[in-house]
Amino acid sequence: MGGVTDRPTIGVLALQGDVREHLRALEASGATAVPVRRAAELDAVDGLVIPGGESTTISKLAAAFELTEPLRKRIAGGMPAYGSCAGMILLADRIVDGVPGQETLGGLDVTVRRNAFGRQVDSFEEPITITGIEGEPFHAVFIRAPWVESVGAGVKALGRTSGGAGRDGAAGSAAGRIVAVRQGGLLATSFHPELAGDARVHALFVQMVKEFS
Repeated sequence: MGGVTDRPTIGVLALQGDVREHLRALEASGATAVPVRRAAELDAVDGLVIPGGESTTISKLAAAFELTEPLRKRIAGGMPAYGSCAGMILLADRIVDGVPGQETLGGLDVTVRRNAFGRQVDSFEEPITITGIEGEPFHAVFIRAPWVESVGAGVKALGRTSGGAGRDGAAGSAAGRIVAVRQGGLLATSFHPELAGDARVHALFVQMVKEFS
């Protein structure tokens, strides 16, 4: 969409996940935030947040709501998008340890490992320094989180874990993992910023929408 104002309209894919929390964080960051469940609603937004949840379930629901191809078309056409946790998986071009036949929306030139940090009981919180976000490290909440195995030439790694001993069953192997990336108008994090009471990641995305829409 053209002619984005100082208060862009940003949708939150409202099929699963912390939709209300993302809507509140976007509103607090200077956007008009709306839920998106239909193609017509997708057409009306300047950018889109894809929440966490279960990536295969979100994919199936997107297909059931006839949203898969419209989402791919908008993302390929340059619509800014931000994916958190499962949303990161859905934006990735490649998945490691996905279920058979699992598809993504694509657009982000990364390889993501699904459930890399372990099961629900392995959820954890950790301060993460994120390039482009000023102030103290972001208090990141990881729940059955993926990580980024590798990035393409046009992708910038914005944040990495510092701890992680034993979280994936091998002491120390989770340290230094990429958990935040950006490629042009696409942003993704392994963690759930909507649960942190800190809207700085959402504010970064709102600024991206203004720049790229």
